[in-house]
Amino acid sequence: MPAVDIPGSKSVTARALFLAAAADGVTTLVRPLRSDDTEGFAEGLARLGYRVGRTPDTWQVDGRPQGPALPEAEVYCRDGATTARFLPTLAAAGHGSYRFDASEQMRRRPLAPLTRALRDLGVDLRHEAAEGHHPLRIEAAGVEGGEVTLDAGQSSQYLTALLLLGPLTRKGLRIRVTDLVSAPYVEITIAMMRSFGVEVAREGDVFVVPSGGYRATTYAVEPDASTASYFFAAAAVTGREVTVPGLGRGALQGDLGFVDVLRRMGADVEIAEDSTTVRGTGTLRGLTVAMRDISDTMPTLAAIAPFANGPVRIEDVANTRVKECDRLDACAENLRRLGIEVAAGEDWIEIRPGTPAPAEIKTYGDHRVVMSFAVTGLRAPGISFDDPGCVKKTFPGFHEAFGELAAGWGIPLTPSR
Repeated sequence: MPAVDIPGSKSVTARALFLAAAADGVTTLVRPLRSDDTEGFAEGLARLGYRVGRTPDTWQVDGRPQGPALPEAEVYCRDGATTARFLPTLAAAGHGSYRFDASEQMRRRPLAPLTRALRDLGVDLRHEAAEGHHPLRIEAAGVEGGEVTLDAGQSSQYLTALLLLGPLTRKGLRIRVTDLVSAPYVEITIAMMRSFGVEVAREGDVFVVPSGGYRATTYAVEPDASTASYFFAAAAVTGREVTVPGLGRGALQGDLGFVDVLRRMGADVEIAEDSTTVRGTGTLRGLTVAMRDISDTMPTLAAIAPFANGPVRIEDVANTRVKECDRLDACAENLRRLGIEVAAGEDWIEIRPGTPAPAEIKTYGDHRVVMSFAVTGLRAPGISFDDPGCVKKTFPGFHEAFGELAAGWGIPLTPSR
């Protein structure tokens, strides 16, 4: 059976870089993701004065519990949402003057709930252009801590940023959450904080984070479950089989739950201790599924939905409208370009069965749009992309890896470039 080597998780790598920078001692990250987003995060740490040493398979970070080494710095966060949300939070715990900016795409994405919470904690933070968006400046003087209320209904990254900050505050944090999307990502954060010596408690809607800092460690980054979804979907939609090593019963990432959606549609799924295998059965059933907690895999499901034997309705995914692009609209528009009948609302999309026609996919510079519709291309020759290279954000070698898998199955692919 084909085994696919999936790069390290973007979510885990970003959190690990923050934790390593904040920890007391030198941390070694094993098999971190090397992509535009994570390189941008590591570069941002270096701009703040942290030492990040790199070999092909490991990164070493000299932690500074007291905060950035430099008293002044300018950091460009590129397109990375984790970089743009986590690094200002890390800098706030230090002492100095720090300015953050990002790409036009990232400037459009919201920050307000996080920056409002940081201000409520006494952080001197100023948005330089549009309120609640990059660019911003922080005059950092450490964070006292205490109690704060947060709306994490747009992005769980706001809560993750505050959880990561908690041990660096003088008194610890009590974070009251009024709404939360993508909850499994918060579980990743809490599990990783435990690996760095911090135990987070939960009292209903309140997360309690102690002060006291982090301990350095050696941390292995597991493969990216969101990226794995394209390969699992490929097997389901072609009647083939694929195994992803390194993602099994103990996986941190909630997006592995995408295989349960494929199982409901008719695929055979086997989750072992340290791997997951999906076998297509030749049948894909229509279904209605709420994907609030695994919303990064919504485009993957949308892209294979035309091949189901009945309508596929995806619900509770309003937060996908504030990702790299409005993913609900992007999926609906591209499916219509392929001649597929689609209806969509504020937080849902319904896709009817059909045979996709050749068309160019409009990517909006969004890596997940490209990788999702590459799966459609396995059964629909003639699909191309206006910006295939934007996969560099999380998986620079995606087209090569996907093409190799398809070739092993005897399926010719339209060249991506």
